[in-house]
Amino acid sequence: MRANLVSSIAVTCAAALALPLSLATPAAALQPGAPTMPTAVPAVVEPAAPAAPPVVDPAEQEAAPAAASSEADVAGSTQSLRLAPLGNGRRAIGPATPGAAQGLARRDVRPFSLVGVVWDDAQAHLHGTVQVRTRTTGSADWSEWQNVEIHNDDHGADPDTAEAASGATRGSTAPLWVGDSDGVEVRVEPERHEELAAEAEPLPAGLRIELVDPGPEPAADPGPQTRVAYGPRTAHRAPTVEEAAATSVNAHLAPVGTAAIPAAAAAPAAAAKPYIGPRPKIITRKGWGANEKLRKGGFVYTKAVKAAFVHHSATGNKYTCKQAPSVLRSIYRYHTQSSGWRDFGYNFAVDRCGNIYEGRAGGVAKPVRGAHTLGFNTNSMGIAVLGTYSSTTPPAAVVNAVAKLTAWKLGLHGVNPKGKTTLVSAGGKYKKGKKVTFNTIAGHRDGYATACPGARLYGKLGTARTTSAKYQGRP
Repeated sequence: MRANLVSSIAVTCAAALALPLSLATPAAALQPGAPTMPTAVPAVVEPAAPAAPPVVDPAEQEAAPAAASSEADVAGSTQSLRLAPLGNGRRAIGPATPGAAQGLARRDVRPFSLVGVVWDDAQAHLHGTVQVRTRTTGSADWSEWQNVEIHNDDHGADPDTAEAASGATRGSTAPLWVGDSDGVEVRVEPERHEELAAEAEPLPAGLRIELVDPGPEPAADPGPQTRVAYGPRTAHRAPTVEEAAATSVNAHLAPVGTAAIPAAAAAPAAAAKPYIGPRPKIITRKGWGANEKLRKGGFVYTKAVKAAFVHHSATGNKYTCKQAPSVLRSIYRYHTQSSGWRDFGYNFAVDRCGNIYEGRAGGVAKPVRGAHTLGFNTNSMGIAVLGTYSSTTPPAAVVNAVAKLTAWKLGLHGVNPKGKTTLVSAGGKYKKGKKVTFNTIAGHRDGYATACPGARLYGKLGTARTTSAKYQGRP
């Protein structure tokens, strides 16, 4: 996942406030002939990684926040509960034994909306199945068992990067959106060998269920360059240093502090060259309520964006478009506080209504390095479509949004959405250093042995490529 990687970039808190809003963007980030796009972020050394989140034993506290945070003003929370071996009666018993199923019996917990399972070693694989069922808050209604998609190491930071080597990362499943719930039950069954049914793959150590509460919706946007609100305890406060840094990198596209970057009008056909599609409306991190204190400080860039990898979030389809910001806040918290990543893994997200969201911080027009396609995060971007599209066909609005976004972002780097590109693997499905050719709009499965982005979404990528090229004004 790594061709022509440039130096990592970060911003210290003190420097962020002192930066002007119009420093020139490095030439590598722009296609020749494209308009200059200012930035507020200088190139400095990436800061040291934070320590791993604390682990609280359920025996000491039934439902303790995994990253509870001394920050009283951080909305949302994570309950982290240790799993235990399951006996024949499916109740938790005794210490862990090799090959034994693990889980958590039905129990009451504080309200949450998203679940995932994590384990200690990010390099260890979970061979088996993970299932949960939940109870709707304030009712006696329990869901059926729901499968949680197992990521293993197909997502995450590239090997040999500071993010991967931080010591904070954990193995993790995909997160699953379950809606407002206050009860949970979990079972993790190890994979059994067909020849020897009695033998099972050992489960990784330190299995825990993470129950994420996204917190309340952010207050309505008060307008540019005014104070913002992130809940009742922090209403009418000035933006923090982290918030100022995250919004200033988009200052050349919209006023600092706005909830959305507006769509740009399409250029006349005669002026379309060098084939940059019109910028679509993009809901900013502020717009979906990202709390900038949860991510690691600073931003990390690569040289260019030569390919776009399309994913599905595997969070399920039981969300409304109005809930999409809550889903994003939950995934963000899960990525940073449960999986130990520096920030939201994907560069962009798209909901089922075709709304486009800013993902990992660093500037929507910039080549921000994500943690989406292990082995190929360098010189690429990751787009996560919220939902699961293995057997569900994505709405036309989703495919069109992917086309609009790639027409603009790939266009900034002179990339044809119907073309091919070559990236260098950083390890994973392909040996480190191997040059691999991809469609410039590719699916996650093209870069790693995974079913992502689901068969139904993957089957729509050809349409996305053709439509994206048309938005760029290509013949």
